[in-house]
Amino acid sequence: MEVLVIEFHLDGRSGLSPYQQLVQQVRHALRLGVLREGDQLPKVKDVVASLAINPNTVLKAYRELEHDGLVSARPGVGTFVTATLGGGSFAVLGPLRHELRRWLSKARKAGLDEESIEALLMSTFRDSAREDIA
Repeated sequence: MEVLVIEFHLDGRSGLSPYQQLVQQVRHALRLGVLREGDQLPKVKDVVASLAINPNTVLKAYRELEHDGLVSARPGVGTFVTATLGGGSFAVLGPLRHELRRWLSKARKAGLDEESIEALLMSTFRDSAREDIA
């Protein structure tokens, strides 16, 4: 029985093409340690069925990830993770994720919708990056 480690989703408001969203989701999963070396990405036919997208879109995303050296396709078997983008351990990420979830809950209770929360996060992130440079 195959265990799914990542389940793709598409957001029509993201401004990214579907293939770019798939690539980004895999990269994020690699960075957060959700996907690890040896894990199998969902089969193309399964992604096509769950997202109702063209198989070429999924293949394009998988090819880009392969070109970046992050995955390797094994004909007839599937596509497997060959490298990670480790950004931190679960011991570090777990408490940060918990804190962020608490903050998101506060933001929602304050009346912010998803777009407003995202705008606030991104602007704060950019401001913080500028301050770190200065």
